[in-house]
Amino acid sequence: MSAIPDVPADSVPAAAVDSVTPGPAAAPAAGSSLLVACLCADWCRVCDGYREDFARLRQQHPQVQFVWVDIEDDAELVDDLEVETFPTLLIGAGERLCFIGPVLPQPGASQRLIQAALDNPAMSAASATAPAGTTVAAQALLARLRQAC
Repeated sequence: MSAIPDVPADSVPAAAVDSVTPGPAAAPAAGSSLLVACLCADWCRVCDGYREDFARLRQQHPQVQFVWVDIEDDAELVDDLEVETFPTLLIGAGERLCFIGPVLPQPGASQRLIQAALDNPAMSAASATAPAGTTVAAQALLARLRQAC
């Protein structure tokens, strides 16, 4: 699990994003309980490109806690949540899971999800079409992320 580096929102040099060091994520602003985790894999080239967009989102939402999770390096943390498509976002408000699922590797799609979670405190990830066990496993991952951060 890695913290996303502090970089200017208008300029995210590749070197700043590539040099992310493992450790706890940066704490959100006081009063915020929103956590956004990008579930990725080191070998995924799509995730490589999305990392800069994710860093920009962090700059646009300083009140939100952002965490980059490599599903293989952090396999014990991810546990039995099956992530098949990258990037996958997990968004939680406090202990409540708001969203879990793949997103287009474009900042606009993630921006809309984050804004929806901020604007709608009752947003829920419950979905009748999600694979069996996904919501339960994602809820458990959210709890582990909260403890780790």
